[in-house]
Amino acid sequence: MSSDTVLPKDAQPSAELLKEVVQLRAIIDQHNYRYYVQDEPSVPDAEYDRLFQRLNQIEREYPELATPDSPTQRVGSKPISSFDEVKHEKAMLSLDNAFSEEDLRDFDRRVRERLSNETLPISYACEPKLDGIAVSLLYENGILVRGATRGDGATGENITHNVRTIASIPLRLLGEGIPQRLEVRGEIYMPKAGFQALNERANAKGEKAFVNPRNAAAGSLRQLDARITATRPLEMCCYGVGVFSGGVMPDAHVDSMQQLHRWGFKVSRYLELVEGADGCLDYYQRMAELRNNLPYEIDGLVFKVNDYSLQQRLGFVSRYPRWAIAHKFPAQEEITQVENIEFQVGRTGAITPVARLKPVFVGGVTVSNATLHNMDEITRLDLKIKDWVIIRRAGEVIPKVVSVVVEQRPDDVVDVVFPEHCPVCHSDVERVEGEAIARCSGGLSCSAQRKEALRHYASRKAMDIEGLGAKLIDTLVDKDLLNSIADIYQLKRQDIAGLERMGEKSADNLLAAIDKSKSTSLAHFIYSLGIREVGEATARNLAKAFGDLDGLIEANEEQLLAVSDVGEIVAHHIRTFFQQPHNLEVISALRDAGVHWPVIEVAEPQAQPLLNKVYVLTGTLEHMGRDEAKEKLQQLGAKVSGSVSKKTDCVIAGPGAGSKLAKAESLGVAVLDEAGFIELLSSFGVPVL
Repeated sequence: MSSDTVLPKDAQPSAELLKEVVQLRAIIDQHNYRYYVQDEPSVPDAEYDRLFQRLNQIEREYPELATPDSPTQRVGSKPISSFDEVKHEKAMLSLDNAFSEEDLRDFDRRVRERLSNETLPISYACEPKLDGIAVSLLYENGILVRGATRGDGATGENITHNVRTIASIPLRLLGEGIPQRLEVRGEIYMPKAGFQALNERANAKGEKAFVNPRNAAAGSLRQLDARITATRPLEMCCYGVGVFSGGVMPDAHVDSMQQLHRWGFKVSRYLELVEGADGCLDYYQRMAELRNNLPYEIDGLVFKVNDYSLQQRLGFVSRYPRWAIAHKFPAQEEITQVENIEFQVGRTGAITPVARLKPVFVGGVTVSNATLHNMDEITRLDLKIKDWVIIRRAGEVIPKVVSVVVEQRPDDVVDVVFPEHCPVCHSDVERVEGEAIARCSGGLSCSAQRKEALRHYASRKAMDIEGLGAKLIDTLVDKDLLNSIADIYQLKRQDIAGLERMGEKSADNLLAAIDKSKSTSLAHFIYSLGIREVGEATARNLAKAFGDLDGLIEANEEQLLAVSDVGEIVAHHIRTFFQQPHNLEVISALRDAGVHWPVIEVAEPQAQPLLNKVYVLTGTLEHMGRDEAKEKLQQLGAKVSGSVSKKTDCVIAGPGAGSKLAKAESLGVAVLDEAGFIELLSSFGVPVL
């Protein structure tokens, strides 16, 4: 029966239909296993969706066929009123911790002594210790009947309605040899990418973000409404077996995990069998190097005696098994106090707040500074100077402030005030509406941006000063020979010839290139100034529109907006740049040094028949590149945008055009193919090779 078949209401399901339901569930379960457990999807999403929709259609027509283990029944329709208690038939014990090599070797020594085996190495199963929530899953005759939290180890909470929503947890076990009763234990966690996306959605809605992936996972499992849990990117990885009866299980940990994998569970790909304490320590070093590249958080490793019979002989002490230990990594989160907040200026002018902290040992090093990114982040955290905060450091990543401990807020906290002027050069700070980053507008004169401004000015597409590369610029700045781009034209032979890798000939060649650069074009000079969002095409349009630099410097916003490819934001950047006295002083010094260009005859408006028309290019153009097509449109006065909106006048669509073309058609925007575009250009006398 095809997916388009309409089922008659009140009809009894036929034997053929019952067979189809069984087959659909088996196929979908297998696809889920390949996708969520093995990370090896076997069919396109569209094919999976067709199968799922077909099964859903049948179960809607015949509700009596919708069994609890069906893939369509993961999410319930009604919230529960509260969490019931669950008594664990077999206690879910904690693990003792090792924090050093000595601790681990002591553990291994105790294991061997209790087993009267002081010389032969013990085989240990090693696996990452996921930073999530421990859970127990109970299966009866292969069907999931209960999910519970660890709780205090003896009693947990029934979260069956929530664990059913997690795609990596099978509702029905796969394969053969399925026991009558099986309790699988594991960790439910939230991958880093999912956590980041969840917090981004929360921030966009103005909701409170989660502190870390573990808290996000815990909060997701504490939902009374499983429909909320179903929207959270949770996964489950199993690490052990609890209650087991009515079947056969391997007699070692690694083998039993492989069996669970065959039955449909996700098992750590880093599960490994090693010999003795040395093998454990080698594993620790390898995983410590991998840790920050893993797609999920781990806070340590777990080492277990692999042989179940040896585990039974070793037994338990207090709350811990004697046959396992958690070797913890150095803490990545600690609490400390913000002593001050300072503002740093980056090489592109971005102004970043930095928290000066009371020194604290975290992630293996002493931390006294943490990035705060921007003022929006300070507002989101509700951070004040002298607050107590949680600091997180992952490997070599710059430490960051995760959250404020509001309960410990002192009475003498001070609000954070963002500076209106650059803390380095005192130029105006500009922040475009809708952008998070504030920037210094003194691009040519700000010493914090000096090297970047010099590199851009000397680059091939700007003033094209051959030989003045990044390394030489760094050396000249460090030796205080270049303080602004105007100083390039004050360099002397003796300044350069004595530098590393710079002989007399190299110095002469560089000075010749510098002298040559004095003769340039207005478009290249405008581009070389490094005005925000003024690229080569915009610089060309500005040069054509104003003819000389003085007209551009004095232009008001209305005049700038009349230029092709200049919108409100770019006009704002241009106006702000030329309003800074420091920038004008540098430009004056460049002119005094002999930098010049020919004045351009300003084109009459009639020469730009597409003036202020908005065009969008999409797809592949076969007779010219996108850059060439853009340039030709701009020559005619058009503004070329990267997105389609109601303000778009025309879309040029080549083969492979996708969403932009679809949006244009939905908005009723005119669309031209490449042949029509070439005909348009020809009608205005623009040649196409």
